[in-house]
Amino acid sequence: MSWNSFFNENNFRIAETERLIAYGATWRSMKAAVELGQLVRARRGHYALPGTDPHTLEAVRLGGRLGCISAAADYGVFALDNTFVHIQVQPTASRLRAPHDRFQRLTDHNRHGAELHWDELLHPEDGNEYRVGLTDALVQTFRCQQPRFALASLDNAMHQNLIRPDEVNEIFAALPRELQYLRARVDARSDSGQETVLSFIVHEAGYKFEIQVRIDGVGRVDMVIEGCLVVEADSREFHQDWAAQKRDRTRDRDLARAQYVSYRAIHEDILYHPEIVLEAIAGLLAVNRNYNPANK
Repeated sequence: MSWNSFFNENNFRIAETERLIAYGATWRSMKAAVELGQLVRARRGHYALPGTDPHTLEAVRLGGRLGCISAAADYGVFALDNTFVHIQVQPTASRLRAPHDRFQRLTDHNRHGAELHWDELLHPEDGNEYRVGLTDALVQTFRCQQPRFALASLDNAMHQNLIRPDEVNEIFAALPRELQYLRARVDARSDSGQETVLSFIVHEAGYKFEIQVRIDGVGRVDMVIEGCLVVEADSREFHQDWAAQKRDRTRDRDLARAQYVSYRAIHEDILYHPEIVLEAIAGLLAVNRNYNPANK
């Protein structure tokens, strides 16, 4: 059996020496596989296949596990920016290695952007050898990220039924008092992280709004603000081909026929330029309020 088959059939991403030996590998076969490039020795006693997710290798090589937004992203949960790895490290850990070189001791100069989390975990037994449990990852996300992005991760986890309501309570019980106001903002109805972020910035601006509203002749829309403005959180991922664009434009036409103003806020603006989104919303609301059919 090839190493690829061996890892895939046993659902390994990182395999410790003892587990490999238990499945029939030998010290000689593992050493030869590393020399031939068939296996990667991430850290002493820890092996992976070539092509394994780089963040996973960095976390294990350093001597920790994926944490915070890196763990959340690995679970398939929204994470704003997973460019640099976030690594959970035991508070008592020592002999840490550089994330890109297991032969170098970790210093401030060879972290390569890795963010270390030294937290005591709520459930250290959760997760696996390369990733903390999702509950702990979300607690770290609230401590590490801006509130709107942390809330987006939690909403997205709930939307996918990856987190239970009792676990939400546990998460907030572990957070400081200044973040407790976010508990009332948790809403699993948001289809995506960017929809939560959109709701957050609209709420902060003081507008009245509803999310996931069904409109006759149109279907469900992401948000209706002040009863007259429909805002959709667009994602490039789902709107690249002409057929998708045609559906969007038909939808906008039907909203206009139903006497709604509509605005498609793009992904980048929602996440990185909320002030532009709010300016567009304010402008459209002003036009809608100022129009008087009697003036025609």
